[in-house]
Amino acid sequence: MKVGRRFHFDAAHYLPEYKGKCEELHGHTYTLDIVVEGETNEEGMVLDFNKLEEIVKENVLEKLDHKNLNDLFENPTAENIASWIFEHLEDKIKPLHTLKTIRLYEGEGKWVEREK
Repeated sequence: MKVGRRFHFDAAHYLPEYKGKCEELHGHTYTLDIVVEGETNEEGMVLDFNKLEEIVKENVLEKLDHKNLNDLFENPTAENIASWIFEHLEDKIKPLHTLKTIRLYEGEGKWVEREK
């Protein structure tokens, strides 16, 4: 079974190798969807939504929210940020669950997805 949860954070960045509007410092409201897969436990849950929130807040949101992403990434594209998020969550979700998918929206209507 799969369960998911949505999160939001705000951050700024610029793309150093890009020619166009995104080469200047600008901000986004990011939306992050997390999908976890596993068997239901004795309580009838795959993973408690509150536990998933705790994991994501500690390992992702506290590090990215209201930050200049260029301080954390050499090239903070949505693809690179999504890969970083996946890698930072995957081991925290194991061993009983599988981080199946993350989808990162950069503003509205633009997203990248990383799957297991």
